[in-house]
Amino acid sequence: MKHLFIIFSILLLSSPLFGDNHKGETLYLWKTSSSVQWYRFGDKYTRPQYKGEVENGKPNGLGVLIYPYNGKSIVGEWKNGKEWKTKHRTKNGSLILKFEMGKNGQVTFTSPDGRKYVGEWKDGKQNGQGKITLPDGEKYEGKFKDGIPNGQGTYISPDGRMYVGEWKNGKLNGQGTYISPDGRMYVGEWKDGKTKWSRNIHFPDGRMYVGEFKDGLKNGQGTSISQMEQSM
Repeated sequence: MKHLFIIFSILLLSSPLFGDNHKGETLYLWKTSSSVQWYRFGDKYTRPQYKGEVENGKPNGLGVLIYPYNGKSIVGEWKNGKEWKTKHRTKNGSLILKFEMGKNGQVTFTSPDGRKYVGEWKDGKQNGQGKITLPDGEKYEGKFKDGIPNGQGTYISPDGRMYVGEWKNGKLNGQGTYISPDGRMYVGEWKDGKTKWSRNIHFPDGRMYVGEFKDGLKNGQGTSISQMEQSM
């Protein structure tokens, strides 16, 4: 009799009435600059609303999150309150992107037009190390902050342009090396996407320029050195 009472107690506590693992629940997303919280109360007209499987007060399992201001939805699998394998769709159902969480916090998302991102993800945006590739072959690989290149990174364009160096707010900022399609190589400092100062420029014919720049043009002290002078 004692054993039956123990078994009955375990079954009762693990049932949907007493456990914290429920299907078809509704949660509301409250997001700040520093945290993401899920609550069982809220207003679907002002807060993103989640409907689906829930565990420990967070989305866990299959569910859909709907944003009130634009009707965008995120449908698929969730784990511990985070997207795991989902599809982002517009209000009319058109696919925006596919999202998949991988190992060590790495995510992969692809859009219908062929854009692809593989890398770290935090607070719903590219944050940390990652690589983005566009349909025409344009690529950026390096550090991201809030979805924008920030830090050390490498950019390659379809026409052969290449930049390796520092970025800030999506622009070339800091020390870097730029190679143009015609083979010229700029080595120096950049500000807001333009050459601020260059230690040297290497030309395809072997010439080299060492000097100052302003707004991407030669400005101030500088010296042009021929290939012969370099070899002397």
